[in-house]
Amino acid sequence: MSKEIFNHPAPDAINLLLTRRSGSAKAMCKPGPDKAQLAQILKAGARAPDHGKLFPWRFIIFEGDGRERAGDILAAAAKADGERDKQVEEERARFLRAPVVIGVISSAREQHKIPVWEQEISAGAVCQNILVAATALGFAGNWLTEWYAYHPAVRDGLGLKSGERVAGFIYLGTAKDPLEERPRPEMDMITCWF
Repeated sequence: MSKEIFNHPAPDAINLLLTRRSGSAKAMCKPGPDKAQLAQILKAGARAPDHGKLFPWRFIIFEGDGRERAGDILAAAAKADGERDKQVEEERARFLRAPVVIGVISSAREQHKIPVWEQEISAGAVCQNILVAATALGFAGNWLTEWYAYHPAVRDGLGLKSGERVAGFIYLGTAKDPLEERPRPEMDMITCWF
């Protein structure tokens, strides 16, 4: 059996990468990806570079009532921290901003020959692949962490294990309005060695 040589130019992929924009989670509506599309998006996410083939990440999918249950965890944490009722209710509704939210959980192995940093950036690459795949399927995506990614009560409530960290919550849906471009770097951070 011969190995396939990957040499397939994809100018549409380059165009997608050069034009991809994040959509505000607050400005998303239905529809979100269906089951088949979500499976494609997650499969694309899992194609991220992964030194050592460790798969040092996992996914938590929040859809339907699951978004409300996650919101209850956020609201309880906010209330325990002394937030005002209005803020507690905003936190309760946070995961309802988009039809689908994907939690990308970094599960780096501490005592392994592959450095933790490489495992963690693999989880970041997963997040980027998810955004690109969602955009390719016509959805808006927004990669957020915010306070709740780091709050011990939220982490416990979501079932994170010791040593696991939230790489991002990826909100997916349909943009209510056209996505706006934002400033991009001037590409003056490049150093060339010849």
